[in-house]
Amino acid sequence: MYDYGWKPYVPVVKRREKAEKAVAKAQRSGTTLAPVTAFRGAPAKTFWGKAWCDNLERYSDIANRLPRGRSYVRNGAVIDLQIGDGTVNAQVMGSRLYRVEVAIRHVADSQWKSIAADCSGSINTLVELLEGKLSKAMMERISQSGDGLFPVPKEIDFQCSCPDWASMCKHVAATLYGIGNRLDQQPELLFKLRGVDAAELISNAGSGLDIVPPVVDASKVLDHSELADVFGIELAQYPTTPAPAPAKTTRKPRQTKVAKTAVAPRSTKSVATVKSDRAFANKPTSKTTSKPTGKTIKPTQIAEPKASTTTKPRSTATTKTPARGRRKMVASATSR
Repeated sequence: MYDYGWKPYVPVVKRREKAEKAVAKAQRSGTTLAPVTAFRGAPAKTFWGKAWCDNLERYSDIANRLPRGRSYVRNGAVIDLQIGDGTVNAQVMGSRLYRVEVAIRHVADSQWKSIAADCSGSINTLVELLEGKLSKAMMERISQSGDGLFPVPKEIDFQCSCPDWASMCKHVAATLYGIGNRLDQQPELLFKLRGVDAAELISNAGSGLDIVPPVVDASKVLDHSELADVFGIELAQYPTTPAPAPAKTTRKPRQTKVAKTAVAPRSTKSVATVKSDRAFANKPTSKTTSKPTGKTIKPTQIAEPKASTTTKPRSTATTKTPARGRRKMVASATSR
């Protein structure tokens, strides 16, 4: 049984589990939902979303019911939020799934024309408008209480399928905060909700500027022939024929360098090697004896021994050498 007709309180964890099951069931049946994802902190972070939430909290007659709805939308209780032309339809998970309908009146024509006139010449592109890159004066004008773009409480009508008898239940409050969160990603939905065209603010960007072309008196314009007399100078007459095109300069071909062939270095022998070669050449060849074979060897077949080349001793007539030097020279001569 319920106490005083109220259903028991459902913890946040169980409510979130029920919301996830409801979303999965809708997806299996082919229904497309647009849930408000759970988040931490403030419901909105951009200019349009924050301006919407600030406008709701400005009015005391509904501000006391908003905190409970803020916790609902923060925990992902709004599983579906559809924003249309002057209407908002939502599904909010509480002790069970409830349906919320919100109707917002369009902006009056006179009010919208006043906003467009005040913004003329201040908004350059639609991208700047939707991104909220506006001057402080334009932001204050658009979010002005009463005659701005955001609705007042008397322009908002709502109803919920829950048994709460309050004028605004927590499910409706969660839906209103969900609108502010959705405007962070899609700020153009605000103009659709209020029944106006954002492009009209851009088309009137230059309407506030009065551009008048200057009028020149023809009597005050001097002819070219009179300029030389007034200033005492001669004006050069520029030729009417076009100047000849400059001649193209041709580049000289690059000279290819011939690679130098490397020359093998001349082999140099040391003095000791030369002396040993000479000594080997002067050494007489020894005759080898062989057994008689019965054959006669012709004298022409015997190779004559090579003539030994002897080196002349150095003359010692001019220079005198000591006794030790002479002995060394004699010993070296005999060894040769």
